Amino acid sequence: MPPVQAALGILYRQEKFLMQLRDDLPHIAYPGVWALFGGHVEVGEPPELAFQREIQEEIGYQVPEILKFSCYQEPHVIRHIFHSPLTVDLNQLILEEGQDMALVSLEQIQAGECYSSKAGVRSLALPHQKILLEFIQCQKSGKNLNKL
Repeated sequence: MPPVQAALGILYRQEKFLMQLRDDLPHIAYPGVWALFGGHVEVGEPPELAFQREIQEEIGYQVPEILKFSCYQEPHVIRHIFHSPLTVDLNQLILEEGQDMALVSLEQIQAGECYSSKAGVRSLALPHQKILLEFIQCQKSGKNLNKL
């Protein structure tokens, strides 16, 4: 069976990163933890369009620009990672999926946990924490993060 493909988004604003507190449902990936917004790439769908579609479906946000960061391949999943600035306030987003959302600081990402007024302190999904830390390191080092 081929690996599942996912398109995930790093949305950032004022040196913080938008994350979703996943639902506490045992049948979903990373239940009850903080993760990046995004989801499955449909058959025949380009990953960048899946990223755009998922962000629109999950928070009602029209991504202003789609920038490719990286691709992480594991035996059972391929994660296509995109990034884009978040140009609106959180109160302009409509959370359609998950328990909560928050702008997470570098310190919270490094600590691997974030507080939610709806669910208390929850961990970050380890792969998503790693992706964010690598993204931040690339930004600090001045690595060119290409526009699609």
